[in-house]
Amino acid sequence: MKFILDFLFPPSCPVCKTVGTEDGVLCAKCWAEFNWISDPKCFVCGYPFPANIDLGSRPLCPTCASGKNVVDFMRSSCVYDDASKGVMLPFKHAAALKYRNLMARAMINSLRDLSPKAQCAKGDVPPFDLIMPVPLSYRRLFKRGYNQAALLARPIAKHFAVPMDVDSVRRAHRKDMGHKNAKERRANIRGVFKVRRPDEIKGKTILLVDDVMTTGATFYELRRVLKRAGAKRVYGVVFCRVVRAI
Repeated sequence: MKFILDFLFPPSCPVCKTVGTEDGVLCAKCWAEFNWISDPKCFVCGYPFPANIDLGSRPLCPTCASGKNVVDFMRSSCVYDDASKGVMLPFKHAAALKYRNLMARAMINSLRDLSPKAQCAKGDVPPFDLIMPVPLSYRRLFKRGYNQAALLARPIAKHFAVPMDVDSVRRAHRKDMGHKNAKERRANIRGVFKVRRPDEIKGKTILLVDDVMTTGATFYELRRVLKRAGAKRVYGVVFCRVVRAI
């Protein structure tokens, strides 16, 4: 059946439509246009450092070195720029769900530094117990028709064979945080999340999933609320992140 479908509807690059070997996989040309995040990067938050410098096996950015990291462990697939915006924004706001597979695969690849099934040695990044898409308010969910974070979280949860939790945390509606600075974003989102099922959270290591990280205010607030509810650790993964000079 797959052979017949591939013959009738050949797999293609989701960006430029070039026929390829697997549906949802970027062609070499489109792949090269993305600013993928690789080593060297901050061991905790994954912030990319300039290439070709040796910072040791577990370097830290100034934010994480000072203990002000937004979550306990963070990874991002690529930098937020024209290439990633061309995928992320249509997926988020225009129901361009054709981009889900490439985004989820890239996010899974960015998590190669840890493995939920591995026996972690002392000092290594431990596994996670739950995968939680960043919640949307009911008003925004109704307007958009879907939670883009949940669509990304589902294949990630399937890949790692880890349960996905979409019910333990609810989000109140607030005005959009676009064009706000970091301080304004944190003030705007303070108190927006509420844990409804603390028994599902207590003692767990949770991986938060979202499409983009701008200032980290959303992850910071979710981590605060989840830790207060008894979560052991809170990690995060996004497709792209805003990168500023440090």
